[in-house]
Amino acid sequence: MGNNIAIITGGASGLGKELVKQFWEKGYFVCNIDRDAEKMKLLGNAYKENYQGFIGDISDNIFVKETIQKISKLGEIKILINNAGEPSFKLPTKYEKEDIDKCFKGLEGMILFSTETLKIKQEQDLKIINIMSSAALRGNKQEAVYCATKWGEKGYTESLKVAYKGTSVKIIGVYPGGINTEFYKNSRDYVSEEKQATFMNPKDVAQTIIENVTSETNLTVADIIIERN
Repeated sequence: MGNNIAIITGGASGLGKELVKQFWEKGYFVCNIDRDAEKMKLLGNAYKENYQGFIGDISDNIFVKETIQKISKLGEIKILINNAGEPSFKLPTKYEKEDIDKCFKGLEGMILFSTETLKIKQEQDLKIINIMSSAALRGNKQEAVYCATKWGEKGYTESLKVAYKGTSVKIIGVYPGGINTEFYKNSRDYVSEEKQATFMNPKDVAQTIIENVTSETNLTVADIIIERN
């Protein structure tokens, strides 16, 4: 039970996958949550020790509860990174109910995983890192529902900060701009491959997050805003 555990949601691809790699390299026991069974199988083969994958829907309450219970038996949960989420980039009149449901899964998962982890940790000695987007800081023409989700995530993050101010529970909000990952693969009418190529490297973004989150200095970083040059 000596493992220091970092839980990462949405860790099968993109920024989440890079966070899994870098936390694992720093010696954490990484618990990766994702619904992509094929990609998770590949990661499970790559990380044979100090790693456990959990395949499921982050907005499924039963899955979340059971997963946190299982993880708590593997060691001491130190870090929860709520990273999972899906975009939907459309003009305001083009959104359908399925787009709304898809976007809001990220917010649901953030709340469910935070709640269950706080319970299992008895609201002590935990860092919760909520990775959102620069879309949580401003409105965008083709991101109305996506921005609504991210603004909701920001509201939840800010409320957690107030609730746990002065305790051993630390809440960090992360607001990255565009990252060069497959996140935009279904939105080529909005983000072309040429434009995506100018976005930030996920390795660099993950490194910036981890340097701030794992710092041993006697201070707490409350917000991390990461923009490309």
